Amino acid sequence: MSVADNKAATSRFYAEINSGNFGIIDELISEDFVEHEQLPGIPATGREAVYAAMEMFGSGLTGTHFEPEDVIAEGDKVVVRGTLSGTHTGEFMGIPATNKSFSVGFMDILEFHDGQATAHWGITDSSAMMQQLGLAPEM
Repeated sequence: MSVADNKAATSRFYAEINSGNFGIIDELISEDFVEHEQLPGIPATGREAVYAAMEMFGSGLTGTHFEPEDVIAEGDKVVVRGTLSGTHTGEFMGIPATNKSFSVGFMDILEFHDGQATAHWGITDSSAMMQQLGLAPEM
């Protein structure tokens, strides 16, 4: 697959996830996928890792939206800089609902082989999220 194909697949992944089409995971995530941004209680490998992360986000957060702002690719990797937003309406990572909204930055790196993502590395501004949810002091 070309660099342009990998960028298009990445953009499509976020659009489909935002619309609630989690079936895209079976199409664009490889069976031997490796998650390097591990979340508590989420598997580190396989499509199950992505499904479990989406389930965790969906059960604790309402209106979760990933907004890619920059999508940059070279070779077999695609880098995304964007904004993650939502409202904390249920238990999320062991934290009871605050019913507060958040909007924080994230960066993802996806590695592709044969049209599917095989690995993910990511950073989310969880400190800003905790501040916006009233769970950490403002800096």
